[in-house]
Amino acid sequence: MPWQNQGGGGSGGGGGPWGGGQTPWGGRGGGPQPPNLEDILRRGQARFRRLMPGGLGSGRGVIVVLLALALIWLLSGVYFVQPDQEGIVLRFGAFNRKTTPGANYHLPYPIETVLTPSVTRVNTIEIGGPGQAQAHAFETGQEPQESRMLTGDENLLDVYFTVQYVVKDAPEFLFNIRNPDETVKAVAESAMREVIGRTPAIEAIVGGQDKIVKDTQELLQHILDEYQSGVQVTAINLRRIDLPSQDVIAAFTDVQTAKTERDSKVIQARTYASNIVPRAKGDAAQITQAAEAYRQQVVRQAEGDTSRFLAVYQAYKQAEDVTAQRLYIETMEKVLSGANKLVLDKAASQAGVLPYLPLPALKPPGRPPASPPSQPQR
Repeated sequence: MPWQNQGGGGSGGGGGPWGGGQTPWGGRGGGPQPPNLEDILRRGQARFRRLMPGGLGSGRGVIVVLLALALIWLLSGVYFVQPDQEGIVLRFGAFNRKTTPGANYHLPYPIETVLTPSVTRVNTIEIGGPGQAQAHAFETGQEPQESRMLTGDENLLDVYFTVQYVVKDAPEFLFNIRNPDETVKAVAESAMREVIGRTPAIEAIVGGQDKIVKDTQELLQHILDEYQSGVQVTAINLRRIDLPSQDVIAAFTDVQTAKTERDSKVIQARTYASNIVPRAKGDAAQITQAAEAYRQQVVRQAEGDTSRFLAVYQAYKQAEDVTAQRLYIETMEKVLSGANKLVLDKAASQAGVLPYLPLPALKPPGRPPASPPSQPQR
């Protein structure tokens, strides 16, 4: 025994290092003894041999046990991949290969391990909260901040939508992004904010949802591909686009009414301009044409008068007396054509006959006869 009482219990008290014949456990030589480790190990080996079948307690039995453990270890590499899954085998933690659905095998742990992510399941992410929470928040005026977005014309809108995606590349999906759902949600919110930020509010509320969905999905997929996330966006569904509160709704209505009136005034002004400008151009063209015609008339008349004068002058040069007489006669014909004329026979006056002059008939043409003077009143 490793611990023994080193001496008797003499009166001198000198038996062992503790004195008085005591053991390390506080007793004396005749008291409780410490456990014997050799006996414990020997009893454990004997108990193990009794549990083993006959003859296996020897070295050959140990070999058989080790072989059985090795077989179990090798069989632990068998695994099954479900139809909606894809097997991703890791060798010492690094990607090694993909496996198809069904029974497969990989080298046992810790050499190889396997991950089986679902690649056909459609994952759905809500932006703005679930439907019932959205309705309650809208009634209480406590809209989630992730849904509040600024439009291209500086109006606030609450946009609620869902994103659906599947895994298109399992290794990228497992190793390139830490939290796939949070990543897709953050990128989808950012993409929607960018698209809403360049869209007018009235277009986002009425008539522009299809374009918003298309642009957002394209931008979201482009960003996820740049991240090499292994995610394929299948659909974006706009649940609701609303104005944040009643005050904002009233202000937005006033703004839209003002814009409508402005557009109406602009259309009226353009209509008036499109009507008055062609009319003014037509009047200007008409005046220009009339002036041009008058100019041509005056020029041609002047040219005709010049030609006639030159012709008369040439005739006058050839027969001055005859031409002068003719000009005199023509001039007198023009002068006297509208006057009352009285022709006196020169021969009758020479014969001593006094001509009768009908003076009342010699009034100027067109002048009313003179009324008799009024009688003075007595």
